[in-house]
Amino acid sequence: MPFSESMPATDDFRAHVLAIAAHRDDVEQTCGGTLLRMAARGLRTAILDLTQGESGTRGAVEDRAREAAEAKKILGVGWREALTVPDGAIENTLANRLAIARIVRLLRPRVVILPYWRARHPDHAVAATLGYDACFLAGLKKFETGSAIRGGEIRGPQETIPASWGGEPHRPFKIVYASLYADVRPSFVVDITPFIEQRHLALMAYRSQYANQSAGGGLFVREEEIRERTFAEARHYGQLAGVRYGEPFVQKEVGLVDDLTLLPVQSM
Repeated sequence: MPFSESMPATDDFRAHVLAIAAHRDDVEQTCGGTLLRMAARGLRTAILDLTQGESGTRGAVEDRAREAAEAKKILGVGWREALTVPDGAIENTLANRLAIARIVRLLRPRVVILPYWRARHPDHAVAATLGYDACFLAGLKKFETGSAIRGGEIRGPQETIPASWGGEPHRPFKIVYASLYADVRPSFVVDITPFIEQRHLALMAYRSQYANQSAGGGLFVREEEIRERTFAEARHYGQLAGVRYGEPFVQKEVGLVDDLTLLPVQSM
């Protein structure tokens, strides 16, 4: 079931920006620089990983948890937890929507970052629609996330989630999609130039995934090539926006401009 037994139901942390991803290290790849930039501006950031990573080719769950904790510190993130949605089998179920909606109600973010809705890995694509639906659910005033199933609890074979995981309704103001690996034109790019080295350090905290090893040798990029590839991608998106390094995002709604003379990014 979605909740980890050790996950704290904290009321002492509120996030301005919450990034939701399918797997530990997804955020570091797609929007880690953006979280660093937000933290540098004094905003509170949070990460919710949906799975424990038990189905990955490399690394045990314990390795991934330890590495995620290290990456959290490097990114300056104030709150990070992982649900126990099955790795490789994320589904947009009511139970999973409830699990995420409760976190949204607890952290009350203004902005939620989701994966782009089309992806090679099915978990990433489902996480996009699941996250959106959960954010909508979290804002329904008459919907009790703590008591909507089985008289107050969501029961699984090993876990019981109490009704105290409810919370006051909250719906994020903005949902954006991290589109680094999607072949789409971004709606906007975040300048991560001052944070590119820190972003790389956060990604490389996952030694179980990116250090050279025999497991998955034909699937994973060699360690010595990771820096070149990730920096090149960031350089590409940075150039689109007139900066050195950038991370791309897509928004579904139309943007609003108040003053044409203050529009950034030169046309020619």
